[in-house]
Amino acid sequence: MLAAGFAPDYPQRAFDDPVLSAARAAVERIIDCHMPFPALAVDRYWNLLHANAAVQHLMVGAADYLLSPNANVLRLSLHPDGLAGRILNLSEWKAHVLHRLGQQVRASADSRLEELLEELRSYPAPASDNPHTLSDFVSPLIFSSPLGKLSFLSTTTIFGTANDVTLSEITIESFFPADAPTAERLTKYNGAAADKGREGAYRLQTDGG
Repeated sequence: MLAAGFAPDYPQRAFDDPVLSAARAAVERIIDCHMPFPALAVDRYWNLLHANAAVQHLMVGAADYLLSPNANVLRLSLHPDGLAGRILNLSEWKAHVLHRLGQQVRASADSRLEELLEELRSYPAPASDNPHTLSDFVSPLIFSSPLGKLSFLSTTTIFGTANDVTLSEITIESFFPADAPTAERLTKYNGAAADKGREGAYRLQTDGG
């Protein structure tokens, strides 16, 4: 389009572009302040941009090659070498992920997202033996972790008035405890890290793609 003389309505920059420093700091602050519970930011292709320290509990045991600097969180969650073996409701969670990604593919007609969707569909998952659950209304993530069984509900945050393509495509996923034991375990274990704020966080930057 640029070659034909058409300029985009809004610019698109890498997430680590200095021009986006204020917005990047806001994203990181939202995520870090969600401690002691997990939160992360992803780009439109679900590549990890930033995560707080609590997310580390969800990544223990995943193969190193799935934890690259541009880790794809959907691939990481459903891949047999990733976190699939520790998701206790894998069938329901996979169905949720495929449904959500499918909606994104239909809305965008993005071939790269379509390829990701087909890849995720190919990953194995057991048949559901509990068809009528909380997931009839919301899709919980039930996880086996070093801290014990953790149950989460998630919410999604986007920039409502972004004037940059990159910012408009950033999604913040915040996980909230779905039961009291999850809240107690994470609060007890991550309480000290929450006080440290950004010192307790780590970041995985993408390479812009």
